[in-house]
Amino acid sequence: MKLFYCDHFVLPLPPGHRFPMDKYRRLRERVVSGRDPRFELHPPPAVSDAELGRVHDPDYIRRASRGELDARELRALGFPWSEALIERSRRSSGATIAACRAALADGAAANLAGGTHHAAPAAAQGFCVFNDAAVAARAMQAEGRVQRVLIVDADVHQGNGTALCLAGDDSVFTFSIHGAKNFPFRKETSDLDVELADGTGDDEYLAALEAGLAQAMARAAGAELVIYLAGADPFAGDRLGRLALS
Repeated sequence: MKLFYCDHFVLPLPPGHRFPMDKYRRLRERVVSGRDPRFELHPPPAVSDAELGRVHDPDYIRRASRGELDARELRALGFPWSEALIERSRRSSGATIAACRAALADGAAANLAGGTHHAAPAAAQGFCVFNDAAVAARAMQAEGRVQRVLIVDADVHQGNGTALCLAGDDSVFTFSIHGAKNFPFRKETSDLDVELADGTGDDEYLAALEAGLAQAMARAAGAELVIYLAGADPFAGDRLGRLALS
């Protein structure tokens, strides 16, 4: 199984910044230390402007890449702008595209640092510059590899950017299961949204997930590819997650 990583493209953050950037390196090192011969680690290519342009506004791509986002946009993003930010964002989306290609060839693959589901067509938000899942879904369609895609987003935060990027498109079904009272506080409309109360535990979560997956699979019948966002933040130990999974 091919695993794509981009933690070596380091994003410089000011001291005390709340985003745990080091988690991606630690995840890759955990995979390496396990010495499981089934896993192959690969660095990804950077996504191109043409690939981004199937989802994102060309002017937004240009301004983000050149450091022309204004102060309001950078506050919404939550990161200071740097060339390293854009390079890492391009590599993260490139990793999801590469993982989709590998999954279609081999059955499964993973991006160890994806899930930038808050990025909208013309706006950065919530530590997300480009929407890797939407960009990858469009790439697979443009390359003629698939016609229909199902995106399953299990991050504790709603995939609001993904919903906006793919709104009104019956060829990509978006399913988000997330905390009802967590960020973003203004939710968008996915094809299927399942909201969870604060403190939701294992049994209730699994029942909601099973029911949601059954509905999503039925409504996305014929999908040749599933893109799964496996957020770790629903777990009880996450200081911002507000759920209680073991």
